[in-house]
Amino acid sequence: MTGRPATAAAALDLEDVSVAVQGRHLVRHVSLHVEPGQMWGIVGPNGAGKSTLLRTVYRALRPTSGRVLLDGEDVRRMPGKRLARRLAAVLQEAPGDFELSVYDVVAMGRTPHKRAFEGDSADDRAVVMGALAELDVDGLAGAAFGRLSGGEKQRVLIARALAQRAGTMVLDEPTNHLDLRHQLDALRLVRRLGVTAVVALHDLNLAAAFCDRICVMAGGRLVTSGTPEDVLTATLLSEVYGVDAEVREHPLTGIPCITVLVGAAPDRRGAREGTQPADRSL
Repeated sequence: MTGRPATAAAALDLEDVSVAVQGRHLVRHVSLHVEPGQMWGIVGPNGAGKSTLLRTVYRALRPTSGRVLLDGEDVRRMPGKRLARRLAAVLQEAPGDFELSVYDVVAMGRTPHKRAFEGDSADDRAVVMGALAELDVDGLAGAAFGRLSGGEKQRVLIARALAQRAGTMVLDEPTNHLDLRHQLDALRLVRRLGVTAVVALHDLNLAAAFCDRICVMAGGRLVTSGTPEDVLTATLLSEVYGVDAEVREHPLTGIPCITVLVGAAPDRRGAREGTQPADRSL
């Protein structure tokens, strides 16, 4: 078992974050406050700015304006190794087909906790194998990462973030390529760890089931944020996604359950290119 994260869950704040790339504004004035140990889902249609926003959190992109704070400290001012001990990321883009073993890929997660050129200790090996077991890929430890299926690669990359044992995690579409069982296993694991987590998801039912709060984005802007019950409404789905949907409380779990009415005529008021949905910020 990997045990609890080595660093404590942190408060994560995005303060008026905007991002422009080559003159194109991808994210505009987004502010969020994530309490330690909360799991937030970032949802929205393609091109909403979800991945761009997450890239600013783990420093792959520099905000054009605004700041990202971890327990009040600007992440861009933190030494890289110290930030890596506190924040782990699972990216949407998988690495190329390099010929490292699965074990070696996951062992990269231990790098922030070691000195330069230091080999794996018995504790490191235990953490790595525990992370592999948590994601049900321990039997692939000796396999070449580049020869795995998309779903297997995704589970290995989540295991690498788990081996990092950071108290804060950013996950960009972590359920991508995963079958239903492993989607549930991965999100249950993040919940069980008690870390501060920000997760971009396309599946709104998964977001409703696992996230404490949901942030809805469209056109690079924050549309609304709040509990799944408050945010996931038929009106919002029509405005943001341009679909007719029914939202009901599941009779067993009490969680909002979304059914898209496939036979209904689409309402594209909020989905048309160049339009913005009504501002529903809470």
